[in-house]
Amino acid sequence: MFLSRVGVRSSLSGVIRRGYAAAAGGNEMAFTFAAPYQVYYNKASVKQVDVPSFSGAFGILPNHVPTLAVLKPGVLSVIEGDNSTKRFFVSSGSITVNEDSSVQILCEEAVPVDMIDGSAAQQELSAAQQELSRASGEKEKAEAQIAVEVAEALVAASKL
Repeated sequence: MFLSRVGVRSSLSGVIRRGYAAAAGGNEMAFTFAAPYQVYYNKASVKQVDVPSFSGAFGILPNHVPTLAVLKPGVLSVIEGDNSTKRFFVSSGSITVNEDSSVQILCEEAVPVDMIDGSAAQQELSAAQQELSRASGEKEKAEAQIAVEVAEALVAASKL
């Protein structure tokens, strides 16, 4: 009984994927990328988006399987229709890939990589590390650890 259910699920899954891939088509996708104070892309046609997520970094291409993911601090890259690449530092947020090949990324903070001041990022990292070493309670330690991780990713992004 159990094996027949697994077999049915597997065959349905294959039919759904084939149907989705055939229906979506195209080699570009509608991309929306925003932070609280800035909309970087609004349903723009792009070729690829590479994102840092807590489940691992991954690339999003047209016809990508529908996905929900959480951004981790790092660099988000957008390959536009003319093959130019724009890079942004993102601190956190969410990624949604829809069946129609549209992609939405909403961030707590985002900034173009070329606008990051490397020395200021290094100072931010030093301050966050000092705060972590002074933290005493579990909540304080967790908050300080998050600040260190964001600052480390910011320093790495400033070197691109």
